[in-house]
Amino acid sequence: MSEPDDNVTPPVLPSNPLPPNQRSGVGRHVFLLIVILLVGLFILGGWLVFSFGEIANSMFLPPTDQYTEVTLRAGDSDQRIAVIDVNGIITSYGALGDNMVNRIKKQLDLAGADARIKAVLLRIDSPGGEVLASDEIALAIREFQEEHNKPVIASMGGLAASGGYYVAAPCRFIVANELTITGSIGVIIQSINMHGLMEKVGVKPVTYKSGKNKDMLSPFSSPESVSEEQKAILQGFIDETYDKFVKVVEDGRKKTGGRNDPLAKELDSDWRDAADGRILSGKQALALGMVDKLGNFDVAVVFAEEYVGIDKDTALLVQHEPPFNFGGLFSLLGKAEEKDRGTTLKIDLGLSVPQLKPGLPYFLSPHLYSE
Repeated sequence: MSEPDDNVTPPVLPSNPLPPNQRSGVGRHVFLLIVILLVGLFILGGWLVFSFGEIANSMFLPPTDQYTEVTLRAGDSDQRIAVIDVNGIITSYGALGDNMVNRIKKQLDLAGADARIKAVLLRIDSPGGEVLASDEIALAIREFQEEHNKPVIASMGGLAASGGYYVAAPCRFIVANELTITGSIGVIIQSINMHGLMEKVGVKPVTYKSGKNKDMLSPFSSPESVSEEQKAILQGFIDETYDKFVKVVEDGRKKTGGRNDPLAKELDSDWRDAADGRILSGKQALALGMVDKLGNFDVAVVFAEEYVGIDKDTALLVQHEPPFNFGGLFSLLGKAEEKDRGTTLKIDLGLSVPQLKPGLPYFLSPHLYSE
């Protein structure tokens, strides 16, 4: 009998081998678990994307009263002039949680509360905008001057027409460049009519209304279907709004109160002849008494210093900038806002401006865009 070889290693057997059917079952379970995890992550990720905007708003949206004072020009800290900008379309629609009307009101409040601020310069570069937004800004300027006895002096840039002039009219003085485009006193309502196009493609609108005039300016009704009564209603509204515009100009340009001053110009007796929607240069507006002085922003600064008794070139120019809404950026990832019903009217001013809605009244110069 042969003896066992001590150099041969015996085979190592698995301690708990699984049958083939059990091994395939474990693989399926692992695969299923991975799929469930991926689906869960996908759903969770989608929920985070759609809700993070709202979460970010609550976390990052600063209080609306935390405005930052920025120095535009160094000067005497106790002799200040605040600068407020009115740029672009005058609108009450906001971006990132703020809007032009509220921002200007808040800046006026801050200027009124600071005793070191002696005057406000309203720097305008605007073709106009919404009727109500323009009126609210004009009212805020009147109330500010009455309450704080501080002058608001308008400085017109390249453009201060229609609603841009509306907000300048209540200011104690107006300074315009010779080539400033201003005037355009009037009201405009426009609508797009798609009736002919719908007839061509065989589409017919179905309208249910509570009254015969409920669908005025509807883009789906034929122009011939507009009744004389509806035309009279619309024209009456336009005339009433226009009369308000004229009154704002006449009241603002009166030589009374703070404007009872040799530096103030008085409206020409024939100024209403030019209040027919036409645009005017700054020089033409001065001849009509619609502005008080010709010059750029630097001239307006010197004018303001002289009027309130500050030595030339010594006033500290400040501006109160609104808080940056960091959370508003994240809201772009959230749910989209509900789209406004109806059609929109696109007007090209060569600028990035909000879309203007058909059927709404505007103090907007029609000479400054093309359809």
